[in-house]
Amino acid sequence: MPHALIIGGTGMIGRATALRLLTAGWQVDVTGRDPGHLPPELAAAGARFRRADRADAGRMRDVVGDGTDLLVDCVCYTAADARLLLPLARESGSTVLISSKAVYVDEHGYHSNSATPPDYGGPVHESQATLAPSDIDHRSPEGYGPNKVAAEHVALDSGLPISVLRPSLVHGAGAARPRTWAFVKRVLDRRAGVLLARRGTGTVHPTAAANIAALIETVARRPGARILNSADPDAPTALDISRAVARHLGHDWTEVLLDDDGDTDLGRTPWDAPHPVVLDTSAAEKLGYRPAGDFATTVAAELDWLVEAARTGDRAGILPAADDPYFRRMFRYGAEDTYLAAHRA
Repeated sequence: MPHALIIGGTGMIGRATALRLLTAGWQVDVTGRDPGHLPPELAAAGARFRRADRADAGRMRDVVGDGTDLLVDCVCYTAADARLLLPLARESGSTVLISSKAVYVDEHGYHSNSATPPDYGGPVHESQATLAPSDIDHRSPEGYGPNKVAAEHVALDSGLPISVLRPSLVHGAGAARPRTWAFVKRVLDRRAGVLLARRGTGTVHPTAAANIAALIETVARRPGARILNSADPDAPTALDISRAVARHLGHDWTEVLLDDDGDTDLGRTPWDAPHPVVLDTSAAEKLGYRPAGDFATTVAAELDWLVEAARTGDRAGILPAADDPYFRRMFRYGAEDTYLAAHRA
C-alpha cells in the first residue's frame, strides 16, 4: 500500500487530496496542530492525524520517518518554508508543492494582487513571466506572490523530484475564503435578482480542490521536477458561475447585467477581471492528468458545505462574517434595490 503524507492536510486542498488517495487505496497521514480540525470524513475514511507544526523541523523529520511515497506541502508560502521541506523531500518518492497563479505577471508587471489587473493577452502557460522573488510579508497582497516565487526557486533549484502546482481561485469544502458565498448568500437571503458587473463577462479561471487532488495523484505516479498549472477544464464567466450556483441550489432569480458606465460598486463578484485570466493546463494533460469534473460538477462540494453550515447555525464558524470587507462590497442590497426601483420606473 503506497503511503502519502500531506503537510497542512486538514485544509481544503489537503482534505480533497486525502480523500482521493484513500479511495484509491493509499495510506494517508495528514499533519496539523490541532486534531480537532481533522475533517470527520477523513477520519472515517482512515486518514491518520499527525500533530506537527509546519515550522518544527525536528518534529517534521520524525513524522516522515523512514520516508514516504508521496509528500504534499499545502502550506509552503516562503523560501524558508521550502528550505524546511527539502530534507523531507529527499526521503520521498515524489513531492508536491502548492504554489499559485499569483506568481504570474503580464508584460507591464501587473499581477493578480496588483492595483491594476493584469492582461495576459491569452491563456497563461507555465513559461509566463513571474514576479521577482522576495521575502516581504507573505500575508500581504504585495508579498504573497513574490514569496511563492521564492519558495518555487528553492524547491526547483534543489534538483529533487518536486512538482510545483499553480492553481487559481481554489474552491471546495473547507475553503478559508469560499468565493461562491457571493452567490450562496444571495440564495439563502432569497434575493429575487442578481446584479453582475461587466454584464457578467468577468473570467478568472477557478480550480477545484478535487482537480488539484487528481493532478497530485498523477504526478505521484510520475515523479519529476516541474511546474504545472492546475485549473478546472472549463473557465466559466461570473454569469456562468451565478447560474451554476442558482441551479444547484434550486433558486430562480432575475439576472441584471450591468454595463461599465453605471455604478461601479454594484454587481461586484470575485471574478470581475476586466481581462480574462485563463490557465493553460496542457502540460498537466500530457502527463496523463484527467480532471475530476468541470466547474459545475466540482463546485457542488463547496456549495453543499456552505448551505449545511448555514442550516446548522455555523457552529464551526466557517461562513464569512457579515463585516468581512472582502464580501461586504458584494452585498449592497440597499443600493441594489434603489437601482432596480429606478430602472423599473
